[in-house]
Amino acid sequence: MYQVARGCVSASQTFVFSPSGGNVTGRFAPTPSGRLHLGNLLCALLAYLSARHAGGRFLLRIEDLDAPRCPRTLARQAVEDLAWFGFRWDEPPLYQSERTALYQAHLEQLEARGLIYPCFCTRAQLQRQASAAPNLGDTQRIYGGACAHLTREEATRLSLVRPPALRVRVPDEEIHFVDGVQGPQCENLARDCGDFIVRRSDGLFGYQLAVVVDDALTGVDEVVRGRDILSATPRQIYLLRELGYPVPRYYHIPLLTDAQGRRLAKRDRDLDLGALSRRYSPQRLLGMLSYAAGLLEEDRPVDLEELTALFDWSKVRRDDLRLPSWL
Repeated sequence: MYQVARGCVSASQTFVFSPSGGNVTGRFAPTPSGRLHLGNLLCALLAYLSARHAGGRFLLRIEDLDAPRCPRTLARQAVEDLAWFGFRWDEPPLYQSERTALYQAHLEQLEARGLIYPCFCTRAQLQRQASAAPNLGDTQRIYGGACAHLTREEATRLSLVRPPALRVRVPDEEIHFVDGVQGPQCENLARDCGDFIVRRSDGLFGYQLAVVVDDALTGVDEVVRGRDILSATPRQIYLLRELGYPVPRYYHIPLLTDAQGRRLAKRDRDLDLGALSRRYSPQRLLGMLSYAAGLLEEDRPVDLEELTALFDWSKVRRDDLRLPSWL
């Protein structure tokens, strides 16, 4: 899906961000569906160092919209894990599960402008549509638009059978932006993305809307996250624009893999912070990650204060990072 900007025809919506200044507000936003692992820690580390090096603020947001999958016990554990490494945030942690009224208000703003429509497609119907349309990989498929032009009467009739998801209409328009790590990016929303869900059929708000509202309302102007979220950025830029909010700077960092090159996941219990904290000090783990990312010239113990002083985005590697075999 992604191309550098020269692969796109139009640059009518281009977002280029200046280097971080003294009023930076960064954030780390984990989903507590399992214990934090080293990949999560790397993201928290780079977000924290970037904000603090610029003399800015750092916030913690718990993305627990799907409450059954994200129990509060795991959220508390994430807070404790981060504090063990020395991370400090400037406001109390924010919980998405407590902010649904805000997401609803912003959804209604989009709805009032005619940008929202109900989608009654089942999973099987979406799979059939996807088989006849281009896709963006195993988990990301372009919506075919089957419900985009339903009449009010048709939608009312279908709503008696199943509750709809809500999608936002996207224009046939290119979104360009320059990522602080991955460089120039371009996506045509209609061709490469399609109308996307902002509220699920079970009533849960979609990630794209919630993250945009939270970043905007808390003043976040620097977003650091894994490059696996890079494809979501044009959708979020579009929502920010339509809601009248400024667009933050984006830094999509490399993913962390194990010694065999396999991407880390919460199911890898031997590499989560519960297991690792019993064997290594926080300084040892921070030093290992900083060396892997390119911030240190040697793998040695280090604390956040030292790392903050020497942080520079130009040192951060672009390609995925492999953990050492000694872990």
